[in-house]
Amino acid sequence: MADPISRPFSESDIRRGIELIYFGYSHLTRAADERLAAQGLGRAHHRVLYFVSRQPGLNVSELLRLLNVTKQSLSRVLGELTQRGLVELRTSAQDRRQRLLFLTGEGAALETALFGDLSSRLSAAYGEAGTEAVPGYWAVLTALITMEDRAMVRALGDA
Repeated sequence: MADPISRPFSESDIRRGIELIYFGYSHLTRAADERLAAQGLGRAHHRVLYFVSRQPGLNVSELLRLLNVTKQSLSRVLGELTQRGLVELRTSAQDRRQRLLFLTGEGAALETALFGDLSSRLSAAYGEAGTEAVPGYWAVLTALITMEDRAMVRALGDA
């Protein structure tokens, strides 16, 4: 990784990067947001569906760490998702205190549709930027993540 002191970036460069992240994410998630809104759900619900899909059997504590939200906030979202029959909580056979999270069939179908919305948009963007641009894009995003959280993100990539 380049030393930030040896290659200073102007305020304009930094602001442009921030704007591109903001608008890029907004456009990436637009179709998924519309699909969620039609069901009375939002991005918090989507994040839970996404990570439970990536790691079936994830426990609530691990999900709290991944999402970096309060127990109260997660409890509200999980309550809505379980009430709608999209997520199922099961007690761990190894530790009865742990609640493990799984998508139901309906939850998996919704997550698949949401992933399709994101996948088609991101695939098109990768194609437009060129395959040689993707590793650099990933490197910049990875550099935004704290060192202690990078292992957690790498583990998701291995899932």
